[in-house]
Amino acid sequence: MSVRIATAQTIPNLRFCHSIHSRSLPTNPTLLVFKPPSHSRRLRAIPFTIVSSSSPSSMSSSSAQSMVERKPFSVLFVCLGNICRSPAAEAVFRDIVRKRGLEPKFVIDSAGTINYHEGNQADPRMRSAAKRRGIEVTSISRPIRPSDFSDFDLIVAMDVQNKEDILGAYERWRFKEPLPEDGPKKVKLMCSYCKKHKETEVPDPYYGGPQGFENVLDLLEDACESLLDSIVAENSHVCAS
Repeated sequence: MSVRIATAQTIPNLRFCHSIHSRSLPTNPTLLVFKPPSHSRRLRAIPFTIVSSSSPSSMSSSSAQSMVERKPFSVLFVCLGNICRSPAAEAVFRDIVRKRGLEPKFVIDSAGTINYHEGNQADPRMRSAAKRRGIEVTSISRPIRPSDFSDFDLIVAMDVQNKEDILGAYERWRFKEPLPEDGPKKVKLMCSYCKKHKETEVPDPYYGGPQGFENVLDLLEDACESLLDSIVAENSHVCAS
């Protein structure tokens, strides 16, 4: 706030200054301090109003915190080609989130560590197996990209090789563009969330028979239930209204 000295010479008709209302002051007002000249002892004191406002920095900080609290939790599922396991994981997790009424709280996607199937729908065998369980697999294959480490709160790999490939990509990319330092910490294994199954990886069913796709879905349903429980428990804003 700046300070200016006001005298009879700078403000004519001083007797009217008491009518100045705070609403006429600018957003960042100048404080007028009356200093009567030595030859004018009969001049009346002029009342003035000091207008205070909340600190812009504190308001912006509060608003930023509020936005963080409302930001949807984002999950990316990753396998090799993004046509079997990860699109199924995306669909299963999305279905569970929808049934719990938490859709607005989440951003859910899937990707592959290679771009061989980019632009393709999921394997028809996986789509059929999931549909028999009432789950629609609708994603289109895409490869993982550097921005995923910034855009997603959690990156879930289907097997150990997928996880190593994701971390390897992070190490290559971080020298070319800025990536969050906690990027590697976001990468988890899908089966680490399993409660009913003892498998440590979600096997690739691509070269197997129909039972392989059913097995994958069994693992994903188990892991995704626990995954959602874990996210809700660790992020209070996800379940808040």
